[in-house]
Amino acid sequence: MLALSLAGAQTIYEERYRPQVHFSPRRHWTNDPNGLVYFHGEYHLFFQFNPLGDEWGHMSWGHAVSTDLLHWLELPVALPEKDDEMVFTGSVVVDTKNTSGFCAPGKECLVAIYTGNRHSSQETRQIQNLAYSVDDGRTWTRYARNPVLDLQMADFRDPSVSWDDQEGHWRMAISLPTEHKIRFYASPDLKHWTPLSEFGPAGDVDGVWECPDLLRIPAESGDGNVWALKVGLNPGAPQGGSGEQYFLGHFDGKRFAVSDARGAHGWMDYGKDDYCAISFNGLPRGEKPVVIGWMSNWQYAAQLPTSPWRGQMSLPRRLSLHRDQAGLAIKQEPLSDALHAEHTAILATHSGTISNSIQKPPFELDLQFGQPTEQAFGVRIYNDEQHWTEIGFDRLKLEFYIDRTKSGDAITPDFLTKTIAPLAANRPYDLKIIVDRSSVEAYAQNGTITMTNLIFPSSDNSRLALFSASGKELTVKGDVWKLSKIWK
Repeated sequence: MLALSLAGAQTIYEERYRPQVHFSPRRHWTNDPNGLVYFHGEYHLFFQFNPLGDEWGHMSWGHAVSTDLLHWLELPVALPEKDDEMVFTGSVVVDTKNTSGFCAPGKECLVAIYTGNRHSSQETRQIQNLAYSVDDGRTWTRYARNPVLDLQMADFRDPSVSWDDQEGHWRMAISLPTEHKIRFYASPDLKHWTPLSEFGPAGDVDGVWECPDLLRIPAESGDGNVWALKVGLNPGAPQGGSGEQYFLGHFDGKRFAVSDARGAHGWMDYGKDDYCAISFNGLPRGEKPVVIGWMSNWQYAAQLPTSPWRGQMSLPRRLSLHRDQAGLAIKQEPLSDALHAEHTAILATHSGTISNSIQKPPFELDLQFGQPTEQAFGVRIYNDEQHWTEIGFDRLKLEFYIDRTKSGDAITPDFLTKTIAPLAANRPYDLKIIVDRSSVEAYAQNGTITMTNLIFPSSDNSRLALFSASGKELTVKGDVWKLSKIWK
């Protein structure tokens, strides 16, 4: 995963709470993923990074690369803070036609579009800057004529940029956070930007809007697609603190309009700990979008009990559009299959413990509950008899939930939560859970519900047990997979 000596790798591998299948930096603070892009056979993950400590500050772009979206090699800082201007969230695009003029003759190159945050005792101003790389992202040169977009505003950030084939220009979605608006721009060369339209206020507006992402999501069958606009909200998410809502609709090249279909507004993740997820640019034509998010919450991110790093990323998730009698929904599928190792099948009626063997993270649990008659049921992940995380369905309340109030280290009062998502009555009661040393990712009802929560358990011994409200037996089938660690 990281470019370390064998001894250094062993030390990190043994660190308490260090994720084993999720990316985390070797040391120091990280938050939003930035500039996700696929280029010349590599997936690039840039991320908000403090190279000087494990608290937010001195924001720069960290950098890691992968050939499979799972095993990451951490590289030197790509874009460091410079002259008291921090490097905030943004995009990286593949300039295949050299529209910017930054690439070598006849070559394509990478261009970053990011928010520069200037702060002084007199003012704060957020501007949009460019940088480019002609050596596969290893070194970066800032554009001499930055900024390329400056509205003289304190809050104007997080450009999401991609190429519009139909219109033949670059398209940007960028947030006006305190106005609860997303503004769209167009450019022929990434340097000169013309405003197109605005979207919002709409949906939830209790906090500032951040980290927009406009993307086209294909149907599960590949027949047809819908445009999605994802918007971060901080604070004000239904689960408390930071979260991300999405809008489904149509983009005509200039304006985004929400569909009137059921499910056109929803939440990317109903847990506490998945924020500012963005999609990869440059994926081969025909591939479904893939997103990665920051696995934390601004309510308590600075208090996480990890050292010498603080912050991690979600597993990459492939997106598609699910359409059924309940309406529309974004379906998310974690790209975990390549990590499947030892396997135990569950093919019977069970009550209590699923497996007599103790599971140690990381592992994946896939369950199908069929047509249950119980009001409430699910699975508990015990670390000892006093500490467990409960993941369940409540058919009467039409709720899916994760209860981590007894999961282990409480961190802060905001951490002691039960997160809830609405169930669709006619969707299946299936459940995929990926458990790492300090996190639980759950996918329910054919991936139309995603719920991500950090946990800090008392030990890494896990006993898996089914439960039901009445204590009756449950008929369930499924699989437990041991996951291979991503450390090399």
